[in-house]
Formats: sequence, structure tokens, C-alpha cells
Amino acid sequence: MYKIEVKKYGFKFTFGGFIKEFEMQEYYEKAEKTLKESGLTAYCVMVDNRNLKPLPPESKAIIDKAQRLFKQGGLVRSVLLLNNPVTTLQFKRIAKETGVYEYERFIDASQYANYEEVAEAWLTDAIDPDKGQEAA
Repeated sequence: MYKIEVKKYGFKFTFGGFIKEFEMQEYYEKAEKTLKESGLTAYCVMVDNRNLKPLPPESKAIIDKAQRLFKQGGLVRSVLLLNNPVTTLQFKRIAKETGVYEYERFIDASQYANYEEVAEAWLTDAIDPDKGQEAA
């Protein structure tokens, strides 16, 4: 399951369950179309992966491609909401491999009652959840 939303800061993607290759490819095509139609050249992205199961290799390859698409398209900052240690490790690895790690933050939603507010503060005001202050 996936959902794509346009938000004031850019985009919010929600993923849940076990996503097979065909569904991830469908997501990629819709995300690419949404990005083009938005006309945005600088934006932030929130990804809610709290209910996502670890990705199979075929789906991971498509996420790699999607992250590169957004990086090249004007991604300023991104944040992932997670609560599964395996998925967290998987997405940190993807972020490093695709070059978005330096401006991506990972929030363990089980550690914050207001996890979405913490995430939006990173996206809109550069308040780093890892440091609790504005990023340089």
C-alpha cells in the first residue's frame, strides 16, 4: 500500500505492508508524474514508513531510483518516520547509496508522541531532530 500527497512543504509518501515490485513501480510512475505536475523545483519530502515491511530487492531498486529522481529534481530535505529497526537500517543504507543521507533524517515514531510535528520542523524550519536545534 502506498499513498502520495502534496503538502505545503512538498510531498508526503506513506507506505505500508509488504510492497512487491509491481506496486513499487506503480508508485514510482505516479510519484514522477506528481513531481512533474507540481512544477516545484525545491521541496521537502516526508515518508511515513511506520507500517512498511522490509523491502524485497526488486522493490528496493525502485526506491533507489525514486530517491535519485527526487534528489535531481530539487529535494532540499527529507524525513522518514519509522518504527522497525530492520526497515530503518534498510532505508539508512538506501540514503547513503543514493546520496541523500546528509539531508535526510530518520525518526523513530515510537520515541515521540508528536513525531509528525518533529518531522515537519525539520522540513520547514531545519530544526534537526538529532540535535534539537536549527541546522547550519
